[in-house]
Amino acid sequence: MVGLSFVSFPIAFLIVLAVSLLSAIFLFYPRVPVNFVRIHIGLISLPPIVALLALVFDHRNVFLGPWQFDSLSWLIALFVLTINLFVQRYSVHYLLGDRSYRTYFALLTFTTVADSVAWLSDDLRWLLACWGATLLGLTWLIRLKKEWHVARNAAFLSGRLFLMSWLILLVAILWMAHVTGHWQVSLILTPTSLAEFSSWERTSINLLLVVAVIIPAAQWPFQRWLLDSVVAPTPISAVMHAGIVNAGGLLLTLFAPIFNDSAAQMVLLVWCSLSVLMGIGIMLVQVDYKRQLVGSTMAQMGFMLIQCALGAYWAAIAHAILHGVFKATLFLRAGSAIEHNKPLSRYAPYSLFWNVIGVVLGLIVGIVVWLTSRGDVYQLVSAIFLGWSVSLAWTKLVAQGYGRIGRIAGASLFAGVAVVFYMTHNAFYLLLQAAIQKGLQPPILSGILLVFLLFLGGFIGSWFVRRQSSTSFAILYLWLVHLSEPQNDSVEIHPTYLIKSLTRR
Repeated sequence: MVGLSFVSFPIAFLIVLAVSLLSAIFLFYPRVPVNFVRIHIGLISLPPIVALLALVFDHRNVFLGPWQFDSLSWLIALFVLTINLFVQRYSVHYLLGDRSYRTYFALLTFTTVADSVAWLSDDLRWLLACWGATLLGLTWLIRLKKEWHVARNAAFLSGRLFLMSWLILLVAILWMAHVTGHWQVSLILTPTSLAEFSSWERTSINLLLVVAVIIPAAQWPFQRWLLDSVVAPTPISAVMHAGIVNAGGLLLTLFAPIFNDSAAQMVLLVWCSLSVLMGIGIMLVQVDYKRQLVGSTMAQMGFMLIQCALGAYWAAIAHAILHGVFKATLFLRAGSAIEHNKPLSRYAPYSLFWNVIGVVLGLIVGIVVWLTSRGDVYQLVSAIFLGWSVSLAWTKLVAQGYGRIGRIAGASLFAGVAVVFYMTHNAFYLLLQAAIQKGLQPPILSGILLVFLLFLGGFIGSWFVRRQSSTSFAILYLWLVHLSEPQNDSVEIHPTYLIKSLTRR
């Protein structure tokens, strides 16, 4: 019975996926009643259920035709299809009465199914086809309100950049297949096949992969498509930010053995470090809530790709999934983001004793993480940022708490979050360590460079904030606003929006 499950889970999963697609096709037929959407929601709940059962009970690496089923592929399929299920269930009432109601559910199913199948593919031709179908479906979703020229312009921009990314990936894959003579990922990434690449070929392919992944991840200077895509219905943004923009980390994880190239890793690290700072800046200067979330996604995807550049692929996957769940939740509750005019205390209570405890606690955590690690560069960076995060969290939750009860509540929340973080960290590590090949650790200098760039950006930002009346602050502020605002006819801006922006600043 156990042996049978290793075959039955993949077959059952492919069958229920086919049923989901067939259900989506029915939605295009005008005579199918609108109430069929509820039946469709029930049908698309089957694939994530099968993926969850397989993830729990099936721990082997199974090949079935052009597809490979292991812990990583089951996890990605479960994540993408679960987000799709929740978003579609949310949209049953949210979009009821919209003229594109049926088309929305059909396209969303088509896009997410193609996305999940792409990362199951052991054959690179299937991966290219499914990933191309995902990008095409996403373009159609952005253009869902095709009678609105703003949506058409945003879809046109996204489609051009997606096509560029896909063609670059096509060149990289054709190059790999030409050198090795294989289309199967499992055969290309064997030591024998990897030895056939010369150093310049490996570097060139890796640089192509870097450009191919930073476009869908909305890294600078390709962030424009994600900013303009906010014209799409909010549930589409939830799926986009949760399950599609993080494809760059999945792609680099898939090609981890060939991406062991210090030159490409350094290019990715520096590029994404700058994108992280720009994303944070966009998030801080924007008054539009959805664009604030776009800036946050830009920064988070930059951190995810930095983890790939440091060879910590399992951490990048965990980051992508946790960020996806968090960002999908924020988008689905975007309608409740109401501005509160209640004045808050400008100055929080200061306690030297509790602040010193926070600093000491952060130092202890950072030192313990470093001493108990394997000594690689990613662990060094993690130790620094985890120690800083612990110190900051303690300061905000405990040191700035109001009275004894406030500090007790803050300390309790701090301890609870620490326990959840530890359990989640270990769960992802145990689940993914066997499915993901370890990457090459870059030189320790790269970690020092990363920390220097991020802290330098933070220092410069703090310096500008303290000089808000200066010309340099105005120049930086306006540049970030220009970077994050729509161009040409991408978005229609109502005059009241401009007045609100000026009065708030």
